[in-house]
Amino acid sequence: MDTFAIALPPTLKLKIDLTDEQYFQMCQKNRDLRFERTAEGVLLIMPPTGGETSNRNGRLNQQLFNWSDTNELGIAFDSNGGFKLPNGADRSPDAAWVKIDRWNALTPEQREKFIPLCPDFVVELRSPSDSLTELREKMQEYIENGARLGWLIDRKNKRVEIYRPNQEVEIMENPVTLSGEDVLPGFVLNLNPIMF
Repeated sequence: MDTFAIALPPTLKLKIDLTDEQYFQMCQKNRDLRFERTAEGVLLIMPPTGGETSNRNGRLNQQLFNWSDTNELGIAFDSNGGFKLPNGADRSPDAAWVKIDRWNALTPEQREKFIPLCPDFVVELRSPSDSLTELREKMQEYIENGARLGWLIDRKNKRVEIYRPNQEVEIMENPVTLSGEDVLPGFVLNLNPIMF
């Protein structure tokens, strides 16, 4: 079979009717692309990030994983982890964390595929090509589906938006650190290598 390359817009949205298994297999066979799927079944195809964003996302995940390794409270995930939200959307936050009891309640089969739950904690790190409006909608979706804490880190504007259930979004200008509050007790994210 012949293959060929096609040029796609920076973010492509397609309405495709796929079963969960078909979607999972498509993602596995196209690992050089990043996919998400909305609750309405719209497939989002996102290119890999640039070096600057990748480095800063790695620094974010490094801190979350280091903290997670010091306790047995839960499991951390990077941007490659897929989550099947209760509303049917398939999302991959830039960083995520799930309480250990929720993780332990999953079967081995559920752990191998896209995790059928919403993380307790999510982070989206805005890259230069990201729409702030779309990221805000995604953050609201996480909260509506069970996330207990979410951070939208907007490097461009040196701002962090903090999302919590049943609360207004808190906006912090030029923060140096962020607290994991009671969701990630003792976790403090140093924003210097991520935002500045």
